[in-house]
Amino acid sequence: MKLLSKDEAKSICDKVMAMSKADECRVNLSGSRKGNVRYANNSVSTAGQIEDTTLVVSVAFGKKQGSATCNQFDAKSLEAAVRRAEEIARLAPENPEFMPAVGKQDFKATNTFSRNAEAFNPDFRADVAFASIDAAKKAGLQAAGFFNDSIGFDCIANSNGVFGFQELGGLNFTVTTRTNDGRGSGWVNRAAYDPKAFDPRAASEIAIEKALRSVEAKALEPGRYTVVMEPAATNDLLNFMFSAFDARSADEGRSFLSKKGGANRLGDKLFDEQVNVWTDPWDANAPVLPWDQGSMQARARRDLIKGGVITSLDYNRYWAQKQRKESTPPAGNIIMAGGSKSTEELIASTKKGILVTRTWYIRMVDPQSVALTGLTRDGTFYIENGKIKHPVKNFRFNDSPVAMLNNIDELGRPVLIGDTDARKLMIPAMKVRDFNFTSLSDAV
Repeated sequence: MKLLSKDEAKSICDKVMAMSKADECRVNLSGSRKGNVRYANNSVSTAGQIEDTTLVVSVAFGKKQGSATCNQFDAKSLEAAVRRAEEIARLAPENPEFMPAVGKQDFKATNTFSRNAEAFNPDFRADVAFASIDAAKKAGLQAAGFFNDSIGFDCIANSNGVFGFQELGGLNFTVTTRTNDGRGSGWVNRAAYDPKAFDPRAASEIAIEKALRSVEAKALEPGRYTVVMEPAATNDLLNFMFSAFDARSADEGRSFLSKKGGANRLGDKLFDEQVNVWTDPWDANAPVLPWDQGSMQARARRDLIKGGVITSLDYNRYWAQKQRKESTPPAGNIIMAGGSKSTEELIASTKKGILVTRTWYIRMVDPQSVALTGLTRDGTFYIENGKIKHPVKNFRFNDSPVAMLNNIDELGRPVLIGDTDARKLMIPAMKVRDFNFTSLSDAV
């Protein structure tokens, strides 16, 4: 299936809006070519490529809304989709939180597509799998990995004159490498927009090294330790916290950013002064679409946390109007400032501590403190006098990213984390005091 050009996409959007008899019409049109290869036990198990283009038309009569979807774009199919959306809207109850379509927006393009991404094809994916498997075989280990890539476009339009079109592309790679006896395990992930910035063999070597070093893990007593957490280890923890930067949930008393009496913590200092976090669609390392697909609002650079102080929350249009605030669409990326040190340099400055490669199986314990529980895995090591002394058995932890960000000793270099469809994060490695390990886990 051919991906649509900007002119072709606009022509389809214009046709749909011309067909609509509703008070307003919104169109989301997107297309992609997504490929993947999966392997386990040093052998490819599945590979595939999916191509699709989808149009969603949403209409409203007053506060009554309806939507319909199609992936055929001849006049008959488009009209059928419009009429179906209008039929649903007429039957729907009024939405008490309905907000009219936004007016014309100024979208400044972001660099979400590299022409090098056109190299994604079955041969490219086979080369990725071969490089990773070959490295594992030469080390006498077993590799299991997943590589996926995507190129495509996103287009939005509405009857108030909004129109945006942008190409997208990216890749995501993870591999777990284990010893044949199952006693050692290592893992790595990589995300990139440009395939030339990605080296599958170099990434796999990291997982291999961790697997070889993690054999003969020793048990340490659970307790509070200084930890050096790699970016992937903190990513999922911080994602729970950043998902709570919603003004409505804070105002309604449902998050750690709530105050008694219906207020929120905007303007309060909640973290160490080293914590600076912002969103920026035009960031060179983590660019995202310059609009929010749901509201069709233009995104902007804004600080979320500055010097440990909460400086911005997400206000959807309904809640912003109700609270008499400026509407701010959800962040497409989250960027946390770090330092210049590598993870190895953070280890070198640690007298005693634990290196955590990865956290997983994370569950929320208490939304109002963002207390989380989860496990370490795929490479957990004891640090003594600036060096990794030996592997340790994995731990269960009970802690909060809010507490973590108040116990920072040092921050490393930020790294891009995230797949081709999810919110992108640039997160640094961290050295954190008093991280709470509560029990041991025998799993590697």
